[in-house]
Amino acid sequence: MPDFAKMSDDERGEYAARVATLNDELRADLSNPQHGRVVLTQGIRAMIEDTDLSPFWIDSAALLRIVRDFADFSEDNDPHGERDFGAFEWKGTRCFWKIDYYDAALEGGSPDPADPGVTCRVITILRADEY
Repeated sequence: MPDFAKMSDDERGEYAARVATLNDELRADLSNPQHGRVVLTQGIRAMIEDTDLSPFWIDSAALLRIVRDFADFSEDNDPHGERDFGAFEWKGTRCFWKIDYYDAALEGGSPDPADPGVTCRVITILRADEY
């Protein structure tokens, strides 16, 4: 993990921008395993309808589109500028998405989230009451 205490403000900003770009790439193409993995919690999965009139893929696609298109980043929800968290309403329920950084083997934290060669991004979509 980079030593942020030894980084200048400019270096920290550049680092956060690299991480943000990789996070945006994941959200832009949630089906590409090279960018990362998607996890839907039990609460979110329960909200996805599967009926004759509304097959599960309609709800799934709508949900993933919300996450992909999220752009409401602010100092409150993105204090480090990495674009790794979002909050939204879906079906009248407060929901979140968050991105975590694991090592390539998914056995621990990533040694460097700005390096896609050593990082597997995992985006989790969850209900706020599951956080």
